[in-house]
Amino acid sequence: MSSKPLAPAERRALRARAHHLHPVVRIGEAGLTPAVLKEIDIALNSHELIKIRVSSDDRERRKRLPGEICTALDASPVQHIGKILVVFRPRPEPVEPKPAPRRGKKPRFRPKRHYQN
Repeated sequence: MSSKPLAPAERRALRARAHHLHPVVRIGEAGLTPAVLKEIDIALNSHELIKIRVSSDDRERRKRLPGEICTALDASPVQHIGKILVVFRPRPEPVEPKPAPRRGKKPRFRPKRHYQN
């Protein structure tokens, strides 16, 4: 499960969109747990583009995180600066529900009482 790489122009546009965002998910000292991955997945489904803050001081661990997240969730890394990661995954196309079958046409005028015509 790997996502398609982003073109430089797409990456630049996404970085510009992400500039004003606040981190939605925080990865603590426990690292990338299944619960954190689930929260990132939920955030990506809702927002497409998210910022993630990493609390770890281990630089090597922070370098590996974008790749692990993007591989697990089929997303694309946009930016990694210090303890902030920016990740993008396009929203899936919404499935349109089938409309309910229509009944016959309603009468134009309906009297107030059943005995009135």
